[in-house]
Amino acid sequence: MALDLAPIMPWVAAVLSLLALGDRVFSWFSSGEKALGDRLAKAENTLIAHDRRIQSVEGELDHLPNKDVLHRFELLLEKMSGRIDVMDASLKPIAATTTRLQRLLEEQAK
Repeated sequence: MALDLAPIMPWVAAVLSLLALGDRVFSWFSSGEKALGDRLAKAENTLIAHDRRIQSVEGELDHLPNKDVLHRFELLLEKMSGRIDVMDASLKPIAATTTRLQRLLEEQAK
């Protein structure tokens, strides 16, 4: 008994054609996926670079004074300014005496 393949050959050809067509369609649809994957990889690299830059800036901000330190500094400057004003007021009589002594010495020198 000989096996006759002639009747099923059109069906095999049709199935193979459909598989080839399906493969082509799948390749066509997945080609955009590769481009999308490349864009995603590029975006990931950019995100990593930005994350590193942000971490570097945050590390530098930790060394800067905060508002409480600046407020204490302002209070200290105000206190020093008050002390300088008091010293200035107490030095005015000494400055006047020095001016009078200088005038006296100039008159005696003539």
